[in-house]
Amino acid sequence: MAAILEMKHITKEFPGVKALDDVNLSVQEGEIHALCGENGAGKSTLMKVLSGVYGHGTYNGAIYFNEEECKFKDIRDSESKGIVIIHQELALIPDLSIAENIFLGNEIKKHGVINWNETVLKTRELLKLVGLEEDPNTRISSIGVGKQQLVEIAKALAKKVKLLILDEPTAALNEEDSSNLLNLLLEFKKQGMTSIMISHKLNEIAKVADHITIIRDGKTIETLEVKGGISEDRIIKGMVGRDLTNRYPTRVPTIGDTILEVRDWHVFQGEREILKSINLQVKKGEIVGIAGLMGSGRTELARSIFGRSFGTKITGALYKNGKELAIKNVADAIFKGLAYVTEDRKNDGLILIEDVKTNISLSNLKKLSKRFVINEQKEVAEAENFRSKMNIKSPSILQKTGNLSGGNQQKVVLSKWILTDPDILMLDEPTRGIDVGAKYEIYTIIHTLAAEGKGILFISSELPELLGMCDRVYVMSEGKITGELSKNEATQENLMKYMTRD
Repeated sequence: MAAILEMKHITKEFPGVKALDDVNLSVQEGEIHALCGENGAGKSTLMKVLSGVYGHGTYNGAIYFNEEECKFKDIRDSESKGIVIIHQELALIPDLSIAENIFLGNEIKKHGVINWNETVLKTRELLKLVGLEEDPNTRISSIGVGKQQLVEIAKALAKKVKLLILDEPTAALNEEDSSNLLNLLLEFKKQGMTSIMISHKLNEIAKVADHITIIRDGKTIETLEVKGGISEDRIIKGMVGRDLTNRYPTRVPTIGDTILEVRDWHVFQGEREILKSINLQVKKGEIVGIAGLMGSGRTELARSIFGRSFGTKITGALYKNGKELAIKNVADAIFKGLAYVTEDRKNDGLILIEDVKTNISLSNLKKLSKRFVINEQKEVAEAENFRSKMNIKSPSILQKTGNLSGGNQQKVVLSKWILTDPDILMLDEPTRGIDVGAKYEIYTIIHTLAAEGKGILFISSELPELLGMCDRVYVMSEGKITGELSKNEATQENLMKYMTRD
């Protein structure tokens, strides 16, 4: 089979960082080619070079597409050749319709006037191709993330895509939506489309990819053929440069008295009851998991506990160390020893345009200031301490947080909350979009916090992660707790049984 794409000796530098160092990539026509590597390895940077986000002249090396050397100035240039990238953060406009989003910048028009009848007709055809039955006039804001991902693919098809690049396409999807998307890629492959897929979900890569190219520290390590099957451990070895025989650090828990208790907790959103009679306990030194499908109420529970930052008409009681806890708002929650690591670190957890130092210090300026004046020496010392302790890979604490890899951004979020010295830490999808090496480091940090006697509430969509990390797991379905399983009782089958109960 002929190569549709050749990237040769690609080198890309940013101030103080060589992101890509002599990278080579060959993709065959009609295959699904996976790119794997730890956060910060250079995968997304390489795809931005290919798609023209980083235009010709900003990197060294050559790109050949259909045996023709290409010097893309921008995204429009690459799209004109049929190369379309779908970024991890979807680029849809919530207040526009599906049809408007699909043809935005690629309008069907004559003499400068958009033909809306043909736009809607073409949108219906494209939605059918990706398996969506939505009305083309439906607003993007009213459909779920899984469907939005399919709209992005329909948008790519509207541009007559020949090479589709997907950056972490299933990171924010539940298992059903992920499976549907992967099946769609396999269907496109049968029709002759070529795809490049970046993903940290190694089981998905092993399922759909024909070849896997592994990048480590900005360099090409190897390209593996998947034919006949490949183990996740073999992929991990290439990614991290060593065998990772145990995905979860070993731990002997020391569990004390109950530190957090939630009693008869009810939460409404408008007239709709989202959480119904929730009762749970977390002990000192214990890691307690919360399992549930998307929409089960896991995040809503954490946010309603954390300073009532979600919901209306909240009733029930919280107890800390046996005493009832009245929390009015988020600031009050922090003051009373609670911390919440949000599932969306980019929008809710960090200020991406600010540096590492500022992001770490934001949650506890009181500790770092006197008479409303920040002690800059103290702020720098704390930031440097966390950078070292948490192994945050950045040139300095003045590096913009938005320029860090996902794993390092997550370490900054954790540092921010650890600085508040919480007694109870709620972690919502703490390893989403993070590679296996960085995950292990995050797990080790969580174990350390539990060993210090903190109570940990651990929300995750990944069942193996809950089984590997938690001492006990509560299971939620449709706003209710449907089961409570000890470490010995918790299996993927048991969790799924309770996750699908009414």
